[in-house]
Amino acid sequence: MQIEIFETKEELGAKAGVDGGEEILKAIDEKGFAHIILATGASQFETLTHLIHVRNIDWSKVAMFHLDEYVGLPDTHNASFRKYLKERFVNKVGILKDVFFIDGDKPDPYLECRRLNEIISKFPIDIAFVGIGENGHLAFNDPPADFEVEDPYLVVDLDEKCRKQQLGEGWFSSLEEVPARAISMSIKQIMKSKRIICTVPDQRKAEAVKNCLENEVTNLFPASILQKHPNCTIYLDRESSSLLSAS
Repeated sequence: MQIEIFETKEELGAKAGVDGGEEILKAIDEKGFAHIILATGASQFETLTHLIHVRNIDWSKVAMFHLDEYVGLPDTHNASFRKYLKERFVNKVGILKDVFFIDGDKPDPYLECRRLNEIISKFPIDIAFVGIGENGHLAFNDPPADFEVEDPYLVVDLDEKCRKQQLGEGWFSSLEEVPARAISMSIKQIMKSKRIICTVPDQRKAEAVKNCLENEVTNLFPASILQKHPNCTIYLDRESSSLLSAS
């Protein structure tokens, strides 16, 4: 695991987006295609803005999975991660090789997990773009996260701190509106990615960053597992890195 610290979240996003784009170009050059995972939320705004403008990426050779989605939320809702990715990525890059959205409003979320699990088992992931939640979660794997489950996608319960983060970021008008469950990519599936780009801006993430990067690996701080990934870079800004001992 490598840590890079920038003065602003704009600089953070620019570097993460360009680095991620270069990894996509490398995968296409080596294999003829690239498989990626995209995260959503406020932490990914700047990264995606710069990723979509990396030159010479043939997006028709890129297959995209997404990290998590609320159970029971239609893709027309402002907080839908499908809506987010369509507006901020898919509609901007044009035709992709494949797009595998999580249909969180399907009647049976467990059946939706089985559908996705069958698909992703055929798509080794080259690059995963992820973030760290205010409670230290990775995707929607809230603490205590399951580090051992083999299934690529899971139905998970969202804890109150996680739901309050979604409210605080402006996606919902009340805590009662925030769904209590989601479909999330599992920790083991994320860790199978050959390369992980983890972007974590803002002061509100500083405590989680310290807990996940300076403590021992524990499912109480789920994103601490990234310490064990051989090719992961954590991109921080001045605010999110402010509690680190070396900052």
